[in-house]
Amino acid sequence: MDNKGIINNRISEHLLVMQELQKDGSLLEILSKAATKIIDSFQGGNSVYFCGNGGSAADAQHLAAEFSGKFYIDRPVLPSEALHCNSSYMTAVSNDYSYDIVYARLISGIGRSGDVLVGLSTSGNSRNVIEAFNVCRDKGIYTVALLGNGGGKMAKLADYCLIVPSNNTPRIQEMHIMLGHILCEIVESSIFGGKK
Repeated sequence: MDNKGIINNRISEHLLVMQELQKDGSLLEILSKAATKIIDSFQGGNSVYFCGNGGSAADAQHLAAEFSGKFYIDRPVLPSEALHCNSSYMTAVSNDYSYDIVYARLISGIGRSGDVLVGLSTSGNSRNVIEAFNVCRDKGIYTVALLGNGGGKMAKLADYCLIVPSNNTPRIQEMHIMLGHILCEIVESSIFGGKK
């Protein structure tokens, strides 16, 4: 296949997955409810955390920055962090304990009841995100999962589960960013007013 063929095929795949998302009324309702929970958390003085691995870690950091920086509106900070950004912590805990617990250990220390943890996993089976979700359940921290591949093990653990209808990792990640941006816009506009 030539370059133009690859380009056209990937754009077509992207559009097909996006159309499937748009038709999924249940997923859109869950997205709206997750946004409301995040709004309640911020307005209650709580924080929103993000975690993932690889490309999902990059997306987690991107979305956390949309809250702590700004999305559309020049406004005060919404307290949000991606849990993997301290490389000394990540490498120490991975080396001394296990990579499987890097997020669980950190959220157990900094998370408070009423906070929200957003976990991104294209497979839905990321062990370290699963362990973090288990800690969240015990601490009263709400969980939002951005998943693909049918949801995997995380689908049963999250308070709000958004499963992209695809088994194709790049297409799933593209939808995760879109869904995350929609969350950011709803939250920001609800708390601070519409786009200026």
